[in-house]
Amino acid sequence: MPASVLAPAWLSYPDSSNALRAQEWASDVVRHPAGELAIDGVSVHRLAEEFGSPLFVMSEADFRRRAREFRDSFNAAFADICGGVDVYYAGKSFLCTEVARWVISEGLRLDTCSGGELLVAERAGVPAESLSLHGNNKSEAELRRALALGVGRIVADSLSEIERIDQLAGELGVRANVMLRLTPGVHAHTHEFIATAHEDQKFGLSLAELTSDTGERSSIAEQAVLAVHHSERINFLGLHCHIGSQIFDAEGFAEAARRLLAFSADLRDQHGIAVSELDLGGGYGIAYTEADTPRPTAEIAEQMASVVRAECVKHGLSAPRISIEPGRAIVGPSTFTLYRVGTVKTVLVDQPAAGEQPAERRYIAVDGGMSDNPRPVLYEADYTAVLANRASSAAPVLSRVVGKHCESGDIVVRDVYLPDDVAAGDLLAVPATGAYCWSLASNYNYLPRPAVVAVRDGVPRVIVRAETEEDLLARDPGA
Repeated sequence: MPASVLAPAWLSYPDSSNALRAQEWASDVVRHPAGELAIDGVSVHRLAEEFGSPLFVMSEADFRRRAREFRDSFNAAFADICGGVDVYYAGKSFLCTEVARWVISEGLRLDTCSGGELLVAERAGVPAESLSLHGNNKSEAELRRALALGVGRIVADSLSEIERIDQLAGELGVRANVMLRLTPGVHAHTHEFIATAHEDQKFGLSLAELTSDTGERSSIAEQAVLAVHHSERINFLGLHCHIGSQIFDAEGFAEAARRLLAFSADLRDQHGIAVSELDLGGGYGIAYTEADTPRPTAEIAEQMASVVRAECVKHGLSAPRISIEPGRAIVGPSTFTLYRVGTVKTVLVDQPAAGEQPAERRYIAVDGGMSDNPRPVLYEADYTAVLANRASSAAPVLSRVVGKHCESGDIVVRDVYLPDDVAAGDLLAVPATGAYCWSLASNYNYLPRPAVVAVRDGVPRVIVRAETEEDLLARDPGA
């Protein structure tokens, strides 16, 4: 069967629908000789029978391996500059108490961005000094919780927030550890909604200089530094930036580092203020499809280190302690989502001209959808999928995997070649769903959110239980 004229340019026609591209999967996911997919020796049939579907399936060993890879690669690259790097796992990508414990046990720290995420960390026993609190609009309750816990750092996002932190620290009789999130004006090559370092967006304190009524020039970022530096209740830790998500080109990170180090030199020269820490954020891209080409972690670390080293020499700066915030790059590939096929149908896409064959598309509907993975509808994100419960010798057919929600945009995988004999009852696995799928999940159409199962040494266990229909009604006083 030939390739479909409807396929996007990046999607190649496969020699076999049974192959797995290693970069999209956890390292311990394989297809058994009999054809069934397994993770760390546990078959998808067993997982579906024991835990149901849809189901998020995570390799604990793969998660830990990727965490160590960031820790070790960046420590090695920055060893001669600042003695190593502090790696903060971005909890927003996926967080539960078990994962929080993995993060700490692998020598990482944890970045949170809400009171709820702080509570998860607290219940998991994460040391307060290993915690960071982010967010562009932190509530008073969230700031109070962070200050009462004594978190290692609060990343302030506005001048008004600095005032609130100062006031609350005074009320509680504590000193607040504060970093300042800056917008360095580096536009990451990613989707508009996940690019976060250009000026026209909600995050951060701008480095762009403005002229006052008196003719003096300064930036909001400079005003913020002066405010925290002169506060008696705030410890000024340093500067932070985050240029976006799903980024493959390390040059964006390098340019952000250049701009923040140049600003650090200006602070020293003009105000005698030393910047002791610099956080270069996260956003490292992963492979969702064959079109994605993530760079090795060590390569990114070495490029960033070379820029920091050179810029510190250029400006005569003592090297600041560096920190980074990977999330997706650790948890994303460690997890796949397991679905069961329901309806399969083929539709006519357009009316052919005389003598031409009609263009057709096959729709494969599964028992989940945008309630467990809203990224395709939010960001036009692409995924791939494989037939998981068996191998097939049938010809690959261009397919669209869709969910069961009452939305035409409820698409899980927009374009993928799957065997022509996929039928109701089959299992499909969608890789690289560890980040921003469960964490963005909803109860649209009153669907319960799926369980998350972690597998280690051939033993699967629930780390987040599946919701029940009774859970959905638990907050309804009339139920």
